[in-house]
Amino acid sequence: QHYFIQSNLRTMASLMKTAAVTLAMSRCPFLSSEVMQVAAKSSTVLYNAQARKCPVMGQLISKGVATLPVQRDEQSQKEEANKKEESSTKLTKLDAPTQVKPAQPLPVQYEGILKDRIAAKKNDSTYREFRVLSRRAHEAPYADAKVTNNITKTTLADEINVAKATNIPKATLADEFDVAEPTLTDGPDRKHFTDDWSQAKDDATRINDVTRIADKKDVSVWCSNDYLGMSYHPRVTSAVINAIHSNGVGAGGTRNIAGTSHHHVDLERTLADLHGKEASLVFTSCYVANDTTLQTLAHQLDAEIYSDSGNHASMIAGIKNSRAPKHIFRHNDVSHLESLLQQGDPEKRKIVAFESVYSMTGTMAPLERMCDVAHKYGAITFVDEVHAVGLYGYHGAGLAEELGIAHKVDILTGTLGKAFGLVGGYIASTGELVDVVRSYGSGLIFTTSLPPSLAAGAVASVDVLAGEEGRELRIKHRAAYSNLRDMLLRDGFPVMDCPSHIVPVHIGDAGKAKLCMEMLFEKHNIYVQAINYPTVPRGSELLRFVATPNHGPELLEHLLVALGDVWAELDLPRRGDLGYKRYN
Repeated sequence: QHYFIQSNLRTMASLMKTAAVTLAMSRCPFLSSEVMQVAAKSSTVLYNAQARKCPVMGQLISKGVATLPVQRDEQSQKEEANKKEESSTKLTKLDAPTQVKPAQPLPVQYEGILKDRIAAKKNDSTYREFRVLSRRAHEAPYADAKVTNNITKTTLADEINVAKATNIPKATLADEFDVAEPTLTDGPDRKHFTDDWSQAKDDATRINDVTRIADKKDVSVWCSNDYLGMSYHPRVTSAVINAIHSNGVGAGGTRNIAGTSHHHVDLERTLADLHGKEASLVFTSCYVANDTTLQTLAHQLDAEIYSDSGNHASMIAGIKNSRAPKHIFRHNDVSHLESLLQQGDPEKRKIVAFESVYSMTGTMAPLERMCDVAHKYGAITFVDEVHAVGLYGYHGAGLAEELGIAHKVDILTGTLGKAFGLVGGYIASTGELVDVVRSYGSGLIFTTSLPPSLAAGAVASVDVLAGEEGRELRIKHRAAYSNLRDMLLRDGFPVMDCPSHIVPVHIGDAGKAKLCMEMLFEKHNIYVQAINYPTVPRGSELLRFVATPNHGPELLEHLLVALGDVWAELDLPRRGDLGYKRYN
């Protein structure tokens, strides 16, 4: 009987303790701090009350048997208090560790797979090594080569011999790409440039000039996306520096949490005005802008997406992440786009996504016809103008502005990291659409916002390029890249057909493209990046040249001589006499 009574008391005490623990998990400060003490006291009262009624129970309590649960409670509380004190001490102490443990390698089964993946990239010549350069802002397009390539003359010669043994069939080259016809527009800058060439020295003197350039320790950069040199424009750098002094370097948070400054608001208003839209929204990059906007809109609109086969990886990522139905049309093929739209559900909402200027091939979209076909079938247009903003249009608003059809572009995306000379991306559209992306786009919501200093610099850059100085820079830029293309064609290099500022020279082999890049850098102090898979399809490898207003006649002639040397040493095919015509 006494055992039964004691057992029941233990059960009651245990139930009270369980209830106490459950209540202690509550967020109520009273329950969490007081309930354990109340439970312990209550169980003691129950034991003592029973002891007064029963002599046997009194003896048990006096021996400590019946109070064991309470004693354990008190002990647990003491241990818990000690642990909290120790934890608090650890958090407040900043003592250096006595010994730093070395990083542990991944398990063999993981490391092995990763090594195999890298080996595969190296074997097919698509492994990328980042060239370390320090651009000289006030001596563009020159840069200091801080790190010398590891390739020795011996291994370079070996690679040249291997490249010669794998000749590209000349007969099939013409089928792989179209060759551009040399076309020059009239204008005072063009005439000035050709006059410079008409006063050029004879071949021997020019080669001496080239040698003088090549003997320098610096390199000339022919692939920078800082198209107009705005990254070092004094108004831009002053705006950035002033904002740093006023606001610090970082944004301090996401756009929603302490990361929106008046510089962000000014920039978004400036970009909306530039493109004639109701609103704009700034992201940390245009990759993030494209990815976030496409996946957000496709989901919120329950829309399907029609995408150009040549679209950038950021757009492809956004389409995949949206999990929306997608339809791929052939590059710049308006008829194929219309055919796909005709087959679609007329009640289904649709987004047609494409670029205005394609970054590797330099092709331009038939922008107006694309927009018209999309609107004909009730779709909205999403146009990436990353390689057009700052470079085209009276105010530098892009190709749509230059063609007078900006109103036909429903959603425009652009970058601050190319012609504008900074970093970041943005969209411009209607107020409602921008607000939906702002409210639902995870790529904006969950990342730290662009630093205020960069936003301030971007406002200054947009302002410069929208004015007269910007128009003068665009004229000089067009003269530079047009003459680059024409001189390459004159000398028979396989320039791909492109009307834009991007001048791609076809190689068609990953190994040879990489070797061309290395030889130009090591032997001639010229940096141009080889473009290979996955940026372009296999078999379409190329050298992508970009000329800026600072690439004058001397640098261009140096490039032509260097390319001639590389082409001869690797036995690469030329296009022969393309009927180059000198324009006066």
